[in-house]
Amino acid sequence: MHLEGFIVSALLLLAVTSVAVALFRHLGLGSVLGLLIAGVVVGPHSPGPYVTPHVEGVRDFTELGVVLLLFVIGLEIKPSRLWSLRRDLLGLGSLQILLTGVAITFYVSLGSDSWRTALLIGLSLSLSSTAFVIQLLHEKGEFASRHGTGTFAVLLAQDLSVIPLLALVPLLSDTAAISTGIPLWEQLLILAGMFAVLFVFGLRLVPYALEWLARHDNREAFLLVVLLAVLLAAWAMHQAGLSMALGAFLMGMLLSGSRYNMQIRALIEPYKGLLMSLFFVAVGMSIDLGKLAQQPFVFFQHTAVLIGIKLIVLFPLAIAFGYSRSNAVRMTFLLAQAGEFGFVLFGSALVLEVIDEPTFVMAVGVISLTMLLTPLLVRFGNALANRLEGQSKTSHGIHREVLDTIPEQSILIGGYGRMGHTIATLFGASGIPFVAFDVDPKRVAQGQAYGHPVLYGDISDSELLAAAHAEQATLAVLTINHGPTALLAVSHLRNI
Repeated sequence: MHLEGFIVSALLLLAVTSVAVALFRHLGLGSVLGLLIAGVVVGPHSPGPYVTPHVEGVRDFTELGVVLLLFVIGLEIKPSRLWSLRRDLLGLGSLQILLTGVAITFYVSLGSDSWRTALLIGLSLSLSSTAFVIQLLHEKGEFASRHGTGTFAVLLAQDLSVIPLLALVPLLSDTAAISTGIPLWEQLLILAGMFAVLFVFGLRLVPYALEWLARHDNREAFLLVVLLAVLLAAWAMHQAGLSMALGAFLMGMLLSGSRYNMQIRALIEPYKGLLMSLFFVAVGMSIDLGKLAQQPFVFFQHTAVLIGIKLIVLFPLAIAFGYSRSNAVRMTFLLAQAGEFGFVLFGSALVLEVIDEPTFVMAVGVISLTMLLTPLLVRFGNALANRLEGQSKTSHGIHREVLDTIPEQSILIGGYGRMGHTIATLFGASGIPFVAFDVDPKRVAQGQAYGHPVLYGDISDSELLAAAHAEQATLAVLTINHGPTALLAVSHLRNI
């Protein structure tokens, strides 16, 4: 009977999400909004049948999707690129958190007698949703754009603020036994130890294990080792007091220079996509329409003020840090929502009696509604930015953003045997950009020894082709001595 109930719940979830995603994608509103609406429909607070009453447990589990998402982002960012973002990371990100937090704290204090509650709510709601924003940037292919990298830098700064915010909750509580907490020096020692473990694993042990498994063509164990590395990094950062997503991001960044980069991403992508979809559904399930309907005016007022404060604070900050008006508009509307970290923070504050139950319900509702509105806000922001860009192009000719859309790798080579090596040498001598893939680690190593961009990967894997942005390639050359693999690769390339 339990299995039957599970199957019925799964059927209900799949039916509603399929219809919602198809409908909202058709309307041009994006899949994220469809998943959120589907979550509201199948949630325990809706009048019809629901999937499960244990929404918090579902949301905690599906946060693994956020972990995998940040791992994939880390794979795309080398440490040198992260260093280039330091100005936005430390400057723009920090100022956004502080100024937005102060403004929201002042607003909350107008209707609250407790400065502790106001401060906690202000700083918590100053953060945005990493999961939502990164997903939207990936869907639109804008992650590598000027506003995409700036937005990511702000989100990363917000993730780094997790430690002080988590430490702030017991300090604001009258019931927490602060004296029994871990001393600061011990916390710093734990943090340093976890970083050391992460670097040894990411730079030495994991690449060695993947090399050995690739040589023995053990793809199942290859995937399991990658998952082990991601979850170990997430657990290590959680033990040190940081967010699990930040640990996964660091592990991805450590593996970004690996020759297995693309294949790792191709293997992780399906699991990431599934868990991220469930995460958005779980957020929709968290919206308690019944309780929020008891105070509709207050609820919508708080939501509107929160979004307004974020728009007013971030836009001039982005302009001050050198962003064009169109990019500043895009960043501002992308970051106008509250983040999923608020669920965790407000839950901890409720347990420690920093906030009461009605405040918790209202805060969770506001966070959820701002997430629900995000795709619409982003669409409006893009339309406004396009108008500004149109004016800019009329005055200044070709816009700078057009240059960023030119693919860096215009030719794909599948197979790096004798023929693949010869073709790669000709392309390299002619200055034609290319990237080659091969499933033999020895050939990959030989290609890199010649200075060629050769990576480990199966060219017939559709997820690998997506990770390599094959849709932007002007030419694909297959030098594979295996008919079925070549035919499958051709089929995927034609579909793309």
